[in-house]
Amino acid sequence: MSLAKRCLAELIGTAILVYFGAGAAAITLMISKGSSPPNPFNIGIGALGGLGDWFAIGMAFAIAIAGVIYALGRVSGAHINPAVTIALWATRRFPSGDVVPYIVAQLIGASLGSLLFAASAGSDAVMVGGLGATAPFPGISFGQAVLAEAMGTFLLMMVIMGVAVDERAPQGFAGLIIGLTVGGVITTTGNIAGSSLNPARTFGPYLIDHIMGGPVLWSHYPIYVIGPVLGALVAAFLYDMLARE
Repeated sequence: MSLAKRCLAELIGTAILVYFGAGAAAITLMISKGSSPPNPFNIGIGALGGLGDWFAIGMAFAIAIAGVIYALGRVSGAHINPAVTIALWATRRFPSGDVVPYIVAQLIGASLGSLLFAASAGSDAVMVGGLGATAPFPGISFGQAVLAEAMGTFLLMMVIMGVAVDERAPQGFAGLIIGLTVGGVITTTGNIAGSSLNPARTFGPYLIDHIMGGPVLWSHYPIYVIGPVLGALVAAFLYDMLARE
């Protein structure tokens, strides 16, 4: 496949990830504030015993990611995450000349996904739901947030290495297992720092929120670059060390 086609696939895949995944977080906040279609139970994040809402958001991400991998994985590899692209490049599995085009495509796709969600759900998606933007929760320090993001992305990248990169892996399961891994990580760590695991997933909502008058959260963005990239790099190199014959 040409680089242009692969970058287009990354753009589309990341847009889908953000529209349906981050969109689920925005809808949950809108429901809790009574801004979406009427809900007699007024259920919001945390109201279902804490993890219930995060599980639902995690499953939205899981299904979107699995769908993107099965639909577009043969075209671009379905990285849909700059941290994954960087880790594959660092372990010499991805050409240096393609790194920047892939990351640019992912960032544009994430922004497009947020913009389309705002167009679909209305102004409350921005003003109330924040387009599902991630930020540390009250009482969580910068270091704690970075650690949570690094741990979550570490597990995600280890799974990617085991089920998608390693040629010895059983065929046909990568999309399902990778998607479910993300869903599980979000369920556990969502209430720490939002469980982004992906610099592009956070960039898109941040940019469109800023443009459309929503919350301005750029001061938190280093968390969602340092944590995911660090976690992915450690996982990729560790996997290579452990799996080497």
